Amino acid sequence: MEYNYDSTLQSSNTDIAVSAAVFASIVFFVAVFTLIAYIINGWLLSRVFKKASVPQWIAWVPLYNTWKTLEIGGQKGFWAVVALIPFVNIIAIIFLYIALFHIGKKLGKEDWFVALAIVVPLIWLIWLAFDDSKWQESKPVNESPSVKPS
Repeated sequence: MEYNYDSTLQSSNTDIAVSAAVFASIVFFVAVFTLIAYIINGWLLSRVFKKASVPQWIAWVPLYNTWKTLEIGGQKGFWAVVALIPFVNIIAIIFLYIALFHIGKKLGKEDWFVALAIVVPLIWLIWLAFDDSKWQESKPVNESPSVKPS
């Protein structure tokens, strides 16, 4: 009795197992990275919300935190929901950047400070969360903090 051994069958099963392990590892690391990013963002945003007298728990609720960020920045909150629609989300992002500009101004930052929010939002958020700036609700947006009228 002769037995024929087909090595291609074993090879393809091994390839599938290795591919599945690699895929599972990638999914795991992406999930861990996303969770860490969510925790850091929520914590930093809650510190900014505290300065704006907004309940800090809102920073931990997805979508609602963006809604509230838009509102404290002087924009309509519904843009947070519109941001979920493809192509229209570009307009929503523009309104979010306008809101971030207003938030920076209300915390006494210069006009260029919004560039950090656009280019490196994590640095922008860390800066606002840990500096000693105070929320100035009635501050006009076009008034520079370093220029005093005479």
